Amino acid sequence: MPDKNDPKYKERYEREVAAGRKFAKAAKFDQIAADVQGFANGHKKLFLAIVFGLVALSFGFNLVQMVRICNRQKIETPQATAIEHQEHLLHKSNHVKLQRHEDNRQD
Repeated sequence: MPDKNDPKYKERYEREVAAGRKFAKAAKFDQIAADVQGFANGHKKLFLAIVFGLVALSFGFNLVQMVRICNRQKIETPQATAIEHQEHLLHKSNHVKLQRHEDNRQD
């Protein structure tokens, strides 16, 4: 990403920023951001509790998923790599084709 102060890219940067602002205004993102900022200014502790609560929930959810996956790998049979899985499917597909071909030859 070029530097925004580089004269070679300055005009392009300004056009992209203007287009982004135009889109944000059309999609009402600027109004939503202003409303969130106003709420955050008026209810600082509540806003921080909501934000950090979402972060904590996200972290907790990821932790639970990691534990579930680790436990599943210990209980189930060993997982095959993606390459081994594809080779197995290819071999299975070729085996079915060979059986069909042999069945057609016998008829």
